[in-house]
Amino acid sequence: MCAMDTLFTEIEDEAANAFAPLAVRMRPRTFDDLVGQEEACGKGSWLRTAIERDVLTSVILFGPAGTGKTSIAHIIAEHTQAEFVEVSAIGGTVSDLRREIKAAADRQRMGRRTILFVDEIHRFNRAQQDSLLHAVENRTLVLVGATTENPYFEVNTALLSRSRVVELKNLSDDDISELIQRALADERGLGGRYTLEGDALNVLVVLAGGDGRAALTSLELAAQMAGDGTVEKPITITRDSVGLANPHRNVPYDKNKDMHYDIISAFIKSMRGSDPDAVLYWLARMIDGGEDPKFIARRIMICASEDVGNADPQALLIAHAAFKSAEVIGYPECRINLAQAATYVALAPKSNACEAGIDAALAEVRHGPVRAVPDYLRDRHRPGSEDYGEYKYPHDYAEGWVDQRYLPEGLEKGCFYHPTERGWEAYRIDAAARDRK
Repeated sequence: MCAMDTLFTEIEDEAANAFAPLAVRMRPRTFDDLVGQEEACGKGSWLRTAIERDVLTSVILFGPAGTGKTSIAHIIAEHTQAEFVEVSAIGGTVSDLRREIKAAADRQRMGRRTILFVDEIHRFNRAQQDSLLHAVENRTLVLVGATTENPYFEVNTALLSRSRVVELKNLSDDDISELIQRALADERGLGGRYTLEGDALNVLVVLAGGDGRAALTSLELAAQMAGDGTVEKPITITRDSVGLANPHRNVPYDKNKDMHYDIISAFIKSMRGSDPDAVLYWLARMIDGGEDPKFIARRIMICASEDVGNADPQALLIAHAAFKSAEVIGYPECRINLAQAATYVALAPKSNACEAGIDAALAEVRHGPVRAVPDYLRDRHRPGSEDYGEYKYPHDYAEGWVDQRYLPEGLEKGCFYHPTERGWEAYRIDAAARDRK
């Protein structure tokens, strides 16, 4: 390529970049440009050291959207002496991968290394991932994979064993604020043509939810609502401008994936921990994310027995009613039924005696000896049952109760069920004690 061709290419790149989204224009070119992720790629970290010394081995970058995975890949491209190539996991095929592997092998024979970047690597099926194994193992190429999904579930174990997983976290509010301030001032961004009201900055930070890309996209849209930025005096981006550009905050939620399980776990633990405010927050996160209301109701029903049990038997009935409501009514009205049941379970006295009791009984059944049914408790509808001994019918006694052994030999009362001194269980303990006197 001649010098003139190079000049034309640079001009075309600059022209294209002028129309690129703000998040693309502001993509970091060095580690000093990167905001946040000190643990993953700060000074002294394995990843940063390997990139700066150009000795990087295969790595899987795992983290939520907008945390810098693609940015780190571009930093690698800027710093490495290796050939940097990219394959899309969305439209890429096994043939594409084989072509890149062959090209990498040719470069290797000429003494040059290849780094292959695969964004959203979890979208590759097993055959596509397997096609990379030999090349990664022999370092025909260095794989840099990026994924928003847990690689321990979505990436082949064999490929994981040949790579290092680096986890990125959501950006902090301070990180997001710094990112926005940089974009306002940098010539690649808004170049000082706009300023932000204090409230507007706070709203942008909250809207971002730790997602750097979302923060810059919201800022760009808000700037468009505020004005074109061509006047000499900087245009002020107000809270109203941000609101007009971003009428609804898109809180991340991924049904059937990590966040789905994390949030339902927080919801259950909040009910168990008797915190109705936390219960309502996590419930709202699921409702806003479009979670199946029957799934939520089933978890409330389980908690009603597992964590409340006989301390308040009414909890299970209310949870079941909420499930029927979710089944029959659906959104949006059933959100109220779910909230009622979830807060009831949260506020109810707690006991796990039922769960602990059945688990202890199951352990005895599975690991203890086979214990015979006492003769007087056996079914009487067979020949010879007249020799089984006397069964005392409780209703023949004034109290409706008679002292009689029901456990098989070798087990004694209290071996499984240990009621608490909370709620209805405490009342029943006292009542049973009174009945025995």
